Amino acid sequence: MRQQIIAILLIFTSYFGFTQNSEIQAESYYKKGEFRKALIIYQNLYKEKPRSLKYVDKLIDIHQQLEEYNEVQNIITTQLTKKRDPELVVALGYNYQLIDSLDRANELYEEAVAFAETKPYYVYTIAKKFEDYSLLDHAIRLYEKGKSNTIDRNYNIQLARIYGDLGNVEKMFENYIEYVEYKPNYLSNIKRAISDFISENRENENNLYLRRALLKKIQQQPQPYWYEMLSWLYVQEKAYSKSFIQEKALYKRNPESLDRIIDLANMARKDNDDDTAKDIFNYVLETTQDKTTAVTAHQYILEIDTKNADKKMLIQIDETYQKLFENYGKSAFTIPLQLAYGKFLAFNKKDTKAATDFLKESLKLDIRYYRKAKIKLLLADILVLQEKFNEALIFYSQIQAEMKNSTIAQEARFKVAKTSYYKGDFDWAESQLKILKSSTSQLIANDALDLKLLITDNKFEDSLQTSLKLYAKADLYAFQNKIDDAISLLDIILEEHKTENIIGQALFQQAKLYESKQQYLKAEANYQNILTNYGEGILTDDAKFYLAELYNTHLVKPEEAKELYEKIIFEHQDSIYFIEARKKFRMLRGDSIN
Repeated sequence: MRQQIIAILLIFTSYFGFTQNSEIQAESYYKKGEFRKALIIYQNLYKEKPRSLKYVDKLIDIHQQLEEYNEVQNIITTQLTKKRDPELVVALGYNYQLIDSLDRANELYEEAVAFAETKPYYVYTIAKKFEDYSLLDHAIRLYEKGKSNTIDRNYNIQLARIYGDLGNVEKMFENYIEYVEYKPNYLSNIKRAISDFISENRENENNLYLRRALLKKIQQQPQPYWYEMLSWLYVQEKAYSKSFIQEKALYKRNPESLDRIIDLANMARKDNDDDTAKDIFNYVLETTQDKTTAVTAHQYILEIDTKNADKKMLIQIDETYQKLFENYGKSAFTIPLQLAYGKFLAFNKKDTKAATDFLKESLKLDIRYYRKAKIKLLLADILVLQEKFNEALIFYSQIQAEMKNSTIAQEARFKVAKTSYYKGDFDWAESQLKILKSSTSQLIANDALDLKLLITDNKFEDSLQTSLKLYAKADLYAFQNKIDDAISLLDIILEEHKTENIIGQALFQQAKLYESKQQYLKAEANYQNILTNYGEGILTDDAKFYLAELYNTHLVKPEEAKELYEKIIFEHQDSIYFIEARKKFRMLRGDSIN
């Protein structure tokens, strides 16, 4: 008996394996357009399993691909004599449509629709069949009927998708909004679904549709999810102050957490909407009872104030830091604030001694290794700022030893390489950068690869490595915020090393420095120089993107920007700028879909 069971199992397994292999082979032929070969296999499979609708559908499809409409009619008619399946009724109607028998096709479509009316639970399967044949008007009719006839089922998602395909964005939004009302927990999914149909341009027609619909909902039925959705729309438009109004309304309804409001403030801050960011952080200070949240808000306000502060303002900011330390103390709890202050002293007040003394005191606190590593990293950066390279390398190396394989250890290794590069020790820098190419942090890996390519491409240009040393020194000046000195050094490279590979890099780096000084016409000239004279180099897509951004953001030349974005789309599909360029191009072209 046991042997018989094993034999049956072996037969079943081999049969299943044979069937699976046959299906794979048939599908392969189908995808290659070898319909006759696929047809033979599916006919054999159908003979073995004549009740399988999967094989029936395949046979119908292949015969229609071969324009053998009579064969299709025979297959479907045979099936319908067994059972009046409404999906097959739709398929038969479509077959009549293909041979221009539209009256007969419409009769069969109406039969399928009537079937769904009597048996509402078939709405989805029949409507889906209409969708498969791109008979979208019939699918819409069925889903709309289903909405009214089956109270326990919802077809807004299906309708929204079809209306989106048809370009009827207003009806699409209407159905997505109805679905949010039906299932508020799906709000995140709905936001993802509609994100492709709106843009940063608040005057975009689709944005206007959605905004009007949401404002109307808030007036009629002020539920939290409408405020959240409207806030999200304003964020897409970078209208952070308007989003803040919605977030405050949400918080007043449910004052449990300020996380959403803090996230909004950070988005505004990163997008350089400093006034709104400060307004939000001040609101957080007025509202929160949590010390950590308050300290973080204070820190970000000070960092925003520091951006364009004059000497008098820097003194006031320093005093504010001191008051905060008096109020909250210097402990593990305030380490982020201490790091911010150390950076402020070194990079803004230019008082590197005070900064290093302060941070060395912070290191004496009873804190975990990670926080100590963050302090050491900043300390080392400040030592590089002072050109005390060997002392900086000691701190970076300590971080690598104490925090092995962590992201901060990889960051420290990259800074070891960068410091060695500043010193002119290009071989050691290159050896460290090779290790970092496989860093778990994509940002570190990309930076490491860029620096390695710079060194590798230029270190053999001359035996003294003069141009590369000048470039590294200019890089150091840029880090030290000595922008004019950096630009002057790059000028020397451009004048005295015209035949060397590094010229393209020097032009690009100098263009970015010009942008930081708001000397946009000089930056434009550099980017144009790269595209005209070094158009085959690795910086081509970088120059095109940065120049496009310059035209789009500062020089108000939207047509020139659009042309450059388009070139990235069609000529640099593997560029890191591809997705952003496509987004900006569509927005400038005025597409309704972002």
